[in-house]
Amino acid sequence: MLKKRNLLYFLIVFICVCGLLLYFCNKLIIDSVKEKLYSDANKIPFNRIGLLLGTTKYTSIAGFNNPYYTYRIEAATNLLKMNKIKYIIISGDNGREEYNEPELMRIDLIKSGVDSSKIFLDYAGFRTLDSIVRLKEVFGQDSVTIISQKFHNERAIYIASKEGIMAYGFNAKDVTQKQGFKTQLREKFARVKVFLDLLFGTKPKFLGKKVSIPT
Repeated sequence: MLKKRNLLYFLIVFICVCGLLLYFCNKLIIDSVKEKLYSDANKIPFNRIGLLLGTTKYTSIAGFNNPYYTYRIEAATNLLKMNKIKYIIISGDNGREEYNEPELMRIDLIKSGVDSSKIFLDYAGFRTLDSIVRLKEVFGQDSVTIISQKFHNERAIYIASKEGIMAYGFNAKDVTQKQGFKTQLREKFARVKVFLDLLFGTKPKFLGKKVSIPT
C-alpha cells in the first residue's frame, strides 16, 4: 500500500514538473519574440533574405494538400511580389531521394510567378535548428525574415536570436484549432527541446559547402 502511495505521489510530482516546464518554456519564447512578428506584409520591414521553412506538401491521411504548406507558399510569394524580400532560401528535408521539400516548394513558388533566380535551396533543413544555423554558417546571413505559421516563427526567431541572427517573422495563415491540434501539441514539446539543444550545444546534422547569395 505504501509503495503504491509513493508511486502515485511521484507521478503527481512528475506531471506537475512537466507541466511547469512546458508552460515556462512556451512563455519565455513568446515573450521574447512578440515584437518581431508580423501578419501584415505592408508593415514588415524590408529584409534582403527570406527563409521559407519547409513542410510536407501532402498530409499523411489520403494524400490531401497540407494547408500549412499552401499558406506558406502564399505568404512567401506575397513578400517577394511586394519587394519585402529580395531573395528567398527554402530550407527543408531532403533526407530521402523520394522526399524533397525544398524542390517542391521551389516548383510551386515559380508556378505562383516568382523568378527562379531569386530562389536558393537548402536541402539539409531537417530541423528548425538546422535551418537557422545553416542560414548563418552555410549561406552567410545574419539578418532574415522567417516565413512560416506564427507558432513556428516564434520558435525559429528565438533560436535565431541565440545564434546572433536578427530575425523577423512573417506569419503565414494558420489552420483551424481542430486541424492543427496535433501540430500545436508537438510544438509545446519542441519548445522544451529548444532549451535542451541550447544546454547541450546541439549542432546541425550537416553543414557542407558555403553558398553565396548575390547582393
